[in-house]
Amino acid sequence: MKHSFIALAAIASTLVGCGAKKAAEPESGKSLVVCYSQTGTTLAVANELSALTGAPIERIEASEPYEGDFMQTVVRCQQEMQSGALPELKPLAVDLAKYDTIYLGYPVWSGTFARPMAALLAQNKFEGKTIIPFCTFGSGGLNTTVAELRQALPQATVLDGYGVRTARIAKMPGELDRFLKQHGLIAGTVEPLPEFSEQQPVTASDQAIFDAACGDYQFPLGTPVTVGSRTIEGGTEYQYTVNAPAMDGSMQTSIIYVIASNEEGVKPEFTQVMR
Repeated sequence: MKHSFIALAAIASTLVGCGAKKAAEPESGKSLVVCYSQTGTTLAVANELSALTGAPIERIEASEPYEGDFMQTVVRCQQEMQSGALPELKPLAVDLAKYDTIYLGYPVWSGTFARPMAALLAQNKFEGKTIIPFCTFGSGGLNTTVAELRQALPQATVLDGYGVRTARIAKMPGELDRFLKQHGLIAGTVEPLPEFSEQQPVTASDQAIFDAACGDYQFPLGTPVTVGSRTIEGGTEYQYTVNAPAMDGSMQTSIIYVIASNEEGVKPEFTQVMR
């Protein structure tokens, strides 16, 4: 388990590899936002990115749309993953070669990119381009999909990513603004966040905060074993090390980030699971 991930706590955004790579501000007219969005959540992030950076948006569309409810999409996605099939895409309306920096957005399905994004990656290797990923998810997947992007696009420079839980999309505008400023992608500066304290055994109080944040999630997230914390603007962020059963029945360790507000009556929320 890599613990180098730094969550953007003060406004609860999520990053991968914070500070590992930093891009110069893209030249005007050289950036493009490319995204696949089925329900409109990822498109909401794309729209905010466009507003903050001035980059136009190009949407990825499957020739045979993913229609139906959540479970129908899951079934089709898993069938395609098992068979190795990729959806046929409608032609893009723009020439990707004209852009140097591409913000690449997708929902996380079954722990990886949505299948239309996988199809785009099979068609384009983005040689020499700077790729800035962004994604939406139910619990997590930012760290794993950014790693997959770096493997799939070895001739591109894949920078740190931004991700947000669908349940927290209202927090996205402030988080995204901080992410872009922190990585030099738009003008402005942000104060660095403090490091987490060392991991300590979970107390009854820590467990109560974890349960309040994660207890109503649709799938069990495991049992917290240790926790670190740091004071942030308006509250405290917790970094829980959690033991949970994997699909094959073995035990796996994950990291779950939780924000607890100082404001009375505000429920703690988890921002991301890193598996």
